[in-house]
Amino acid sequence: MLIPFPFAYLFGAVCLDAAATLANRPRWYSTARHMRALGIGSALVAAVPGIIDYFLAVPPNSSASSRATWHGAANLSAVTLMSAVAASRRDDTPPRSWEMAAQVAAAGLMSMAGYLGGTLVYRNQIGVDHRHADAGQWQEQYLPPANDEEVDAGTSADLAVNQMRLLHVGDRRVVVARTEDGVVAFDDRCTHRGGPLSDGTLACGVVQCPWHGSQFDVRSGRVASGPAEQPIGVHHVREEHGRLYLRLASS
Repeated sequence: MLIPFPFAYLFGAVCLDAAATLANRPRWYSTARHMRALGIGSALVAAVPGIIDYFLAVPPNSSASSRATWHGAANLSAVTLMSAVAASRRDDTPPRSWEMAAQVAAAGLMSMAGYLGGTLVYRNQIGVDHRHADAGQWQEQYLPPANDEEVDAGTSADLAVNQMRLLHVGDRRVVVARTEDGVVAFDDRCTHRGGPLSDGTLACGVVQCPWHGSQFDVRSGRVASGPAEQPIGVHHVREEHGRLYLRLASS
């Protein structure tokens, strides 16, 4: 929700500089200068949750990861160009050729970053969590590396049918879920574009990726419906005395 501020201020500064030059309105240069300063400042503020999302919310080895990298690089380049212009211009004189060109390039980079950001939010669902507060997907645990041994995956009582729990076992992401037939465990990564299956839906023993709709049988890992072509990895999990014990299959 912070993104509109730097975009509006910086894009507006470009438009005002161009309009002031064309209309011969020197006083507008002052407004453009103030808008540049506000845009750079608000961009730095908006970058904080962006960096947090990049490292903590974007699934690794996915199409969203590369898209987020280009999104961040485009935004950083745009802010760098606008900062160079802001440092160069000290009065209300018309912008020099390189200053105007840098601002136009920054506007183009911001437009590209905006498109990528919208794709991240609406296709990859990187943003405010859409899941309701009682959903099993809200459960997330961090565990040490398994080293081919069973690990305690937490209690089983709070895992209802068709609910999922995301486990970070070392550097691996594994979903533990309860189906009508019992507890299962499978890789969190869709084999199509790397979407997080823990963000999807589980019904009748089939999990559906939220990005492109690929479906997988959670017991065998086989593809139930494309566009994915490769199965997901499945793991051994057992329930004993109200606890879940997980053993990872070889990667």
